[in-house]
Amino acid sequence: MPQRTLKGRFQVEYRKEHAVNVAIEIPDDIGRVLAGQAGDLSKAVLEAVAVEAYRSGTITPAQVQQMLGLRSRWETESFLRRAEAYHDYTMDDLERDIAAIRDASPQ
Repeated sequence: MPQRTLKGRFQVEYRKEHAVNVAIEIPDDIGRVLAGQAGDLSKAVLEAVAVEAYRSGTITPAQVQQMLGLRSRWETESFLRRAEAYHDYTMDDLERDIAAIRDASPQ
């Protein structure tokens, strides 16, 4: 039997199949506007959740791919680029990565 949690206008259902079903209530007029813009409203909401989770560092590109059922890493990278979902990558990060590559390279 699925475990359900109800908080405000959100319903989260945990299933044994290792998937979570989330239901949200949106007023009809707003739902129609969003569906008119996005087409498949459920897919648009799922994509928005994936993008925000990726931006916040909560999930990886591989998890975005799995969540959205994308076929390849390249399709995932393309999706994230279109969504302008970039991680903060500072000069310090770059310098650390370069140092790690140098340390790992044979002398």
